[in-house]
Amino acid sequence: MDKNIEAYLFGQVLGTHSFLLKDGFLQPDEYSEIGEKYFLPGGETGTAATVLDSLGVPVRIAGTWIGTEVAPMLNAFYADKKVDLSPLHYMDDDPGVMDYVVIAGLVRSPMGRFHTLFASGKRWWNIPKEEDIRGCKAAAIDPYFGDETVLASEICVRLGIPYVTIDTRHDLPLHKHAAVNVVSKECTAADYPGMSPEKIMELMQDNTDGLTIITQGGGEMLYARRGEEMHRMKPFNVEVRSTLGAGDTFKAGCVYGLLKGMDDEHLVRFASACSAIAISRFPLPLNPPSLKEVENLLSE
Repeated sequence: MDKNIEAYLFGQVLGTHSFLLKDGFLQPDEYSEIGEKYFLPGGETGTAATVLDSLGVPVRIAGTWIGTEVAPMLNAFYADKKVDLSPLHYMDDDPGVMDYVVIAGLVRSPMGRFHTLFASGKRWWNIPKEEDIRGCKAAAIDPYFGDETVLASEICVRLGIPYVTIDTRHDLPLHKHAAVNVVSKECTAADYPGMSPEKIMELMQDNTDGLTIITQGGGEMLYARRGEEMHRMKPFNVEVRSTLGAGDTFKAGCVYGLLKGMDDEHLVRFASACSAIAISRFPLPLNPPSLKEVENLLSE
């Protein structure tokens, strides 16, 4: 096993079929022209791994089981990258987990069978192993896999490895022990209907010593720690080509910030710059932000 791995990522690793439309988003009973289409690694963990590799960080990923249609693409894509796939479990009797995303600028619509998969009562993801995490300097844990998500968090806490998570409620241990929790506009709308971002942040602050970041699409981000003043930051202004992977790239930027010991302001700015570059291009897996590009945007 590669001992030079710096970050461990646990969560969704998919095959994503993406379709960039030419003339606006789908309309009922109207024809839409596909401008570009791809089948590439996706999911919150798959995308973050691609971005971190581009930033120069060797990573190890675990999570979703990989099927017969996804495996050849995934192995070929990461063959020349510093992404260790060894913890992944390969199935020989299932095509694997895939999603389909239709995109037109600021608007996208993902489709898949995740509700059916989760409702099956069967586990279709790895069990985290301490030997895969030990020696890493930072981690990222997606919140979707129940007991295994909790186990990944517990291992990180036991080993003293700081981790980033996403869209995790204020009253869950995953939030309590996280070094960074990035909470999206979609999460706050679903879990805290009618509450202002400021009130949600207060709940978050009171339940962790880590950093909470609330993103609001193109609106101001909030970030704060327990007992601290709430800070605000505007996203970078770029021309949007596709928002697919924006949040996953932001998460990757937070992991990079942890690895480099950035203070909160610099970490949030760095992650925001990564995300800004990501939404300015398509497809993201073939054009992830490089460290030089991020540094150039930050210096403007």
